[in-house]
Amino acid sequence: MILDNIKWHNILLYLLIIIFVAVWIWSGIAPYDRGDWILENLLVFIVVILMLGIIKKFRFSTISYIMIVAFLIIHSIGSHYTYALVPYEVWLDECCGWSLNEFMGWERNHFDRLVHFLFGLLCTYPMVEIFARALPQLTKQWCWFFAVQSITAMSVLYELVEWGVAIVFGGELGMHYLGIQGDIWDAHSDMLLAIIGAFLAWFIAYIIEKIK
Repeated sequence: MILDNIKWHNILLYLLIIIFVAVWIWSGIAPYDRGDWILENLLVFIVVILMLGIIKKFRFSTISYIMIVAFLIIHSIGSHYTYALVPYEVWLDECCGWSLNEFMGWERNHFDRLVHFLFGLLCTYPMVEIFARALPQLTKQWCWFFAVQSITAMSVLYELVEWGVAIVFGGELGMHYLGIQGDIWDAHSDMLLAIIGAFLAWFIAYIIEKIK
């Protein structure tokens, strides 16, 4: 496969970096709430630094890099507008003359729900690769099991961090970062969607393996 070719892998990796940097710079230009943008991007800084720190000793597959960068780009969009105010309804109306919220009967902005679901869907496979390399004695299915558990644990940890940040900073900044939009079950819903995304990734991988 072309994605397994080292030359094309490196070319695509550089292209992904360029695309992400461009989106990240855009996200930092006049964001809705500069304080929230900084808080949201602390996660991006940590992920990017870790990936750059291990790139010589540990390289993900091309597919994993695509998934990771796709998630970081979507996260950057959320940081620009704040998750509760991403104008996907405006985009859909201008593009298709259609309202997703009206069609689904939603009353809140669900961009944050999408991001948590995509965290599970897009970040589980890279976790599988980490377990496969770190613990080669594990079977593929055990790697998937521990990857799903890791996504679940990280989702719980992230919700706790959100809660802590909201308490520490309080006010409008805390609410923008927390993004519950009046939903008392927001954290529970976010964690559930991440878990569903992770299990869906596992299921898709299982189907692909069976088809081969």
